[in-house]
Amino acid sequence: MSQIIFLHGASSSGKTTLARALQLKAEVPFWHISIDHLRDSGVLPMQRFQRGDFDWSAERARTFEGFHASLAAYANAGNNLIIEHILDTPGWIEALKQGLTDHDVLFVGVHCPIELLNQRETARGDRKPGSAARDQQTIHRGRVYDLQVHAPDGIEVNVDLILDAWRSGTRISEFASRHSSKV
Repeated sequence: MSQIIFLHGASSSGKTTLARALQLKAEVPFWHISIDHLRDSGVLPMQRFQRGDFDWSAERARTFEGFHASLAAYANAGNNLIIEHILDTPGWIEALKQGLTDHDVLFVGVHCPIELLNQRETARGDRKPGSAARDQQTIHRGRVYDLQVHAPDGIEVNVDLILDAWRSGTRISEFASRHSSKV
């Protein structure tokens, strides 16, 4: 059974920074994985999507289906994962719960005030303006987390909270199953 820390939050909420800090502090190795890694590494032909050579709306569903299947494959091979994701599409949570059912998933809600999201989004310059705020207002609705963290509390505090929750083995989220255990 692999250990999974699933960071769910809006774009620019601090998931990547948290994931990197968690990797540095956790006592076992974790892969850090997100769709951004595929986008930014050149795996996805983003320049061609941006130029209009390919239609992203026609490719998005199968891209994410493959991404979600790859997460299960990584975990099934015995790799511990820190997943960062924005669950903004119906059906994704169900597919991920099914694919990760045999693993210990700590589901973490990552929250950030709208003003700070807007500042970070503007500074990044690689997102459609307003998308982070829209995500923050919608993606947490109906989600049941093991833990929720807040960006203004700081990286150190949030990393410690996440690692303490992970180590506790207590799981109450919608990913919780018969597989919660102590690390």
